[in-house]
Amino acid sequence: MHAVDCKALAEKITDEIHNETKSMDRKPVLAMFLVGKDPSSEIYIHKKEEQCIRAGIESRKIILSENITHRNLLAEIDKLNGNADIDAILIQLPLPKQIIEREALERIDPGKDVDCLHPLNFGLFCEYGSEEARVIPVTALAVMKILKECDAAIKGQDVVVVGSSNIAGKPIALMLVEKGATVTICHDKTKDLKRYTRKADILVVAAGKKHLVTKNMVKYGAIVIDVGINRENGIMRGDVDFDNVSEVASYVTPVPGGVGPITVATLLENVLRLSYRKQSNGIVPKPDIEII
Repeated sequence: MHAVDCKALAEKITDEIHNETKSMDRKPVLAMFLVGKDPSSEIYIHKKEEQCIRAGIESRKIILSENITHRNLLAEIDKLNGNADIDAILIQLPLPKQIIEREALERIDPGKDVDCLHPLNFGLFCEYGSEEARVIPVTALAVMKILKECDAAIKGQDVVVVGSSNIAGKPIALMLVEKGATVTICHDKTKDLKRYTRKADILVVAAGKKHLVTKNMVKYGAIVIDVGINRENGIMRGDVDFDNVSEVASYVTPVPGGVGPITVATLLENVLRLSYRKQSNGIVPKPDIEII
């Protein structure tokens, strides 16, 4: 088994972004909403702030009360939509129960939607693929970066994606189809999950269920990418039983320290793309960074 050095890969991507931002007329600016005091959200925002510094991106954190009304949150989003200094906007999830998440995400100006969660941006990605999309779903892009690092063949390979969310499972599957893989999507209604996962040359697990995938569910020599994050008594675990699956997989990503750091780096790639588009009035839609 080969462990993927995801931390080193994330640093490499971030350094590439910094090489781009050094030559720009002004630094890209990312605004991040943190609503409430969810400990995990605070950690994620802090990590993004740290990596923004390394990448030469300015970050602005907007902290809002967990009791903020839905209407007032939308008003705060509108302020940033109209702020010419802001290139990209992120709303850290989850949101308090009084907030209608879908409406909040749809309120973001599509030209500043760094997570590709606005239906217009997600629709462009689905319809035209990664080359024509304004931004790319960050978790899907992170998975593709890992596969490239593994020097993985994708075209013609049998791939199973466990999980069908709009944030992870669906965009991951779409990007793999775009690259020529034969993809099966499994989810919580799938009967006999093992029957599918055992056939996968590449297995991506994004179900949000601790140690869902065990050694006997993995094909010998498969590449296994664990996107899942599960917190239990302060300990973070993945969807894959890492220690045991490592005995049969050719590559497997750990949790923590796996897909997460690379997802932050690919988020900053999206900030760079949006900033280039804004600073050039749409003439230069993307920076000179290879997607995969």
